[in-house]
Amino acid sequence: MATPNLVDQKTSFSAFSHILDSRLLRALADSGFAKPTLVQAKAIPLALESRDILARARTGSGKTAAYCLPVVQKILGVKSALDEEDPSRRATRALILVPTRELSEQVSAYLRTLLVYCEDEVSVCNVSSGATSHLQRTLLADQPDIVISTPSRALTLAQSKALSLGSVESLVIDEADLILSYGHDEDVRQLFAGSFLPKVYQSFLMSATMTEDVEMLKGLTLRNPVILKLEEDEDEAALLSQYAVRCSEVDKFLLTYVILKLKLIKGKCIIFVNDVDRSYRLKLFLEQFSIKSCVLNSELPLNSRYHAVQEFNKGVYDYIIATDESGRQVEYDTDDEEEEEEEEEEEEEFTSTQREPVREIEDEETEKASSSKPKKRKRAASPEPISKSKKRKHGKSSNDKEYGVTRGVDFVDVACVLNFDLPTTSRSYTHRVGRTARAGRTGMSLSFVVPKELWGKDKVVGCLPSAEKDEAVFARIEKEQGSRGSKIKEYNFDMKQVEAFRYRMQDALRSVTRAAIREARVKELKAEILNSDKLKAHFEDNPLDLEFLRHDKPLHPARVQPHMKHVPKYLMPRIAPVEGQEAGGSQPQAKGFIPFKKDAVRGKGKRGRGGHSGGRGGRGGKKKSDPLKKFGR
Repeated sequence: MATPNLVDQKTSFSAFSHILDSRLLRALADSGFAKPTLVQAKAIPLALESRDILARARTGSGKTAAYCLPVVQKILGVKSALDEEDPSRRATRALILVPTRELSEQVSAYLRTLLVYCEDEVSVCNVSSGATSHLQRTLLADQPDIVISTPSRALTLAQSKALSLGSVESLVIDEADLILSYGHDEDVRQLFAGSFLPKVYQSFLMSATMTEDVEMLKGLTLRNPVILKLEEDEDEAALLSQYAVRCSEVDKFLLTYVILKLKLIKGKCIIFVNDVDRSYRLKLFLEQFSIKSCVLNSELPLNSRYHAVQEFNKGVYDYIIATDESGRQVEYDTDDEEEEEEEEEEEEEFTSTQREPVREIEDEETEKASSSKPKKRKRAASPEPISKSKKRKHGKSSNDKEYGVTRGVDFVDVACVLNFDLPTTSRSYTHRVGRTARAGRTGMSLSFVVPKELWGKDKVVGCLPSAEKDEAVFARIEKEQGSRGSKIKEYNFDMKQVEAFRYRMQDALRSVTRAAIREARVKELKAEILNSDKLKAHFEDNPLDLEFLRHDKPLHPARVQPHMKHVPKYLMPRIAPVEGQEAGGSQPQAKGFIPFKKDAVRGKGKRGRGGHSGGRGGRGGKKKSDPLKKFGR
């Protein structure tokens, strides 16, 4: 759902009845959408006039529907004008490029809900879904109307001639500010430099921020675009409370244990780490205290990752440990200032030649054809030196370079984002904290920052290489957030109250060894591969069984001590006294000495229930018999 203050209260989707098909309006009504958001109200009429769109709007503003509705409407309009037996009805008319596989699943799911009443007219194919290449080629042979893909996958299929893009009328680049940062820069250039796409098509560029990557894509794809900007209000920035704690690597585990075990954060929480090993170390650490969590990283199959996100959104899991491997890809670009300056010069030389033709054709549309030719020549000459350096930097990337959870993936009702490992760039930080404080709700973020003098001092957990520059990165983060009107506050824990938990934390941390982490990774991977196969076949026929498939089962390669599950009262931190009570709570007054055996005192000098007096006050004054004496008779 879109944020309430981003909804256009003056317009309803029924006002678009003259430009949108009634079946699309009915599907929107079934989904509970009565009013468009601001970006939808502006973009849909302009897009249906065949104008190129550059939309800049924050997460949760409804950008997906802003391009899906015009794309589907154009396809329905073209097909309605053709005969049923016309062979030109079968053609791929729309290509949607997304940076990650998770986002491709999300877009395809939205299109399925949108096409519920016209699925026979418009077909959709997601070629980034992880299906086998043979199956994908079979699906593409039918020439689906809309193809959703990552740039690298689209380029591979286009080069092998399995994907025909000669009839494309609409090209969409979603999350444009992330397309190049995920290693798709060379693929994007080759896709536009080759002869795969037609000369004339409509382009949509959707982004949350305006970066140099977006400017470059603007020069590559857009011709005389309409630029839509929806800036954040100060009230929206106030919904997010940002905190930071300066601590050592070991104290990260201590504070996380205290925060989660004592329920200091209410609601769902995303915990971001920078390494796959770290995610399993943290999961096994939390298992020592019977705190359930599930893991998201690039090693897991796509179906399992997508299902885990869906279950997290439904409230099945409270804590999800996500590996943000996108930050590692751009670490060298941001941390090394000399390399950054050199690359910026190369990018400026490239983007300047692309933006000139766009300025020229704003006044004269007749120069479109002539301005496109030099763009193609310059595009082919510049990618080589950039691509080589990029490939060297991205060589040690994760198994699935199209994995990403910091942006694009729709996490619902996240109360807190915990940056267990600080990201390597300020932009990655913005993307992370953007997972919370959405749809008009409040949220908080808490980041752990390792001071330089404490880095590398803890041998138990080792040292994360990126944490060495935490202070420099955090200074850039504070500067950027300050320019947006937000302030990151120092969160001061009362460490005297927290110290009581340290011995338990150290005991649990020692049991999480490297061998245990390696065993956990193998065990989790095997289980999720089986789950992924089940998700493909079995659960298509038995959708109800999908609810019983869980991703937060304990791995238990390390010894788990049962007593660690509970927190004894003497460890609980003292709280401020409530009015009318003393500190620590009211305690009952002492009643003197109470013996262990009350039978010796009971009934002395008193009458029993039967009215007889005696030494013992039993029922009716009758003396109890020994049940063992009857065996001797």
